[in-house]
Amino acid sequence: MEIKELLNLTVEKNSSDLHLTENEPPIIRIDGRLQRTSYPPISKDELKRLIYSMLTDMQKSEFERELELDFSLALPELDRFRVNVHTQKGSVEAALRRVPLEVPTFEQLMLPKIIEDLARKPNGLVLVTGPTGAGKTTTLAAMLDLINRERESIIICIEDPIEFIHSNKKSIVKQREVYSDTKSFANALRHVLREDPNVIMVGEMRDLETISTTLTAAETGHLVLATLHTPNAPQTIQRIVDVFPPNQQIQIRLQLADCLQAVVSQLLLPHISGKGRVLATEILVATPGIRNLIREQEIEQIPTLMQTGAQFGMKTMDKSLKELYKNNIISLESAMSKVKNVDEFRNL
Repeated sequence: MEIKELLNLTVEKNSSDLHLTENEPPIIRIDGRLQRTSYPPISKDELKRLIYSMLTDMQKSEFERELELDFSLALPELDRFRVNVHTQKGSVEAALRRVPLEVPTFEQLMLPKIIEDLARKPNGLVLVTGPTGAGKTTTLAAMLDLINRERESIIICIEDPIEFIHSNKKSIVKQREVYSDTKSFANALRHVLREDPNVIMVGEMRDLETISTTLTAAETGHLVLATLHTPNAPQTIQRIVDVFPPNQQIQIRLQLADCLQAVVSQLLLPHISGKGRVLATEILVATPGIRNLIREQEIEQIPTLMQTGAQFGMKTMDKSLKELYKNNIISLESAMSKVKNVDEFRNL
């Protein structure tokens, strides 16, 4: 058993992920479901050999020092993979996320039209949120590709690791990988404004310094696209504010209210046919009313404005789930498993 053989299988089966864990056969994820392959269980020593075959000497040293390692893997004639190597009960294990070579189009992803409009904004902050595996990186890649095709811009991406590869079209795209091209998200963002960017993509807003410098970049006339691991728009806004000390929160609310363009929250659900997954999206657009609620710290009233803001492109997750269910795209069971307000959903 060799790693290339397993990566080939992952691509052939159209899997999203490959998991290598001790005393289990290689496990792949297809349409959100885990499937054990027909290979024999992997012993601890064989597992370490298999995973170390992917690493350079420098990566081996870093992993043995930190016990965690994220990197991207590209083999000839194969899709790229985002790889996480970690230890579990003393065993070296790995999770590999498949990244297609081609950036999917808006049509292929079935993204709402308003997300194209957001990609065409000249400035401000657009946040794409959701749990791990909800397609946030893919949505951002589609937005960047649209900008790359339509505008003459300098696009600077800060990623950990680099996933989709963007070639220069109308724009110049610079992709900087954390730990390889820069020491951290925050470090890259501190210097990014001297690199003459028009568009900045932040792979993940992880900490106070990264969030602070991202807001500053969005305030100073740049279009900034970023992700957060938050389930919906109100919690996204609250998370950003809560990261800061209490004495800074009023100023941060003012900053965020001024520069925010939109929050797009995503979920991937199994198609009712059992084949493939479907995107559900919640969309908050920063209208004057929404900006005022952020300034006044009345976050709990945001869902009410979202429910009545369809003319601005807004939509709650419950409404998105309702539409997918009514169009016979997802099952009632799938919809109900993600609904926030069950009684309201039944009324919808």
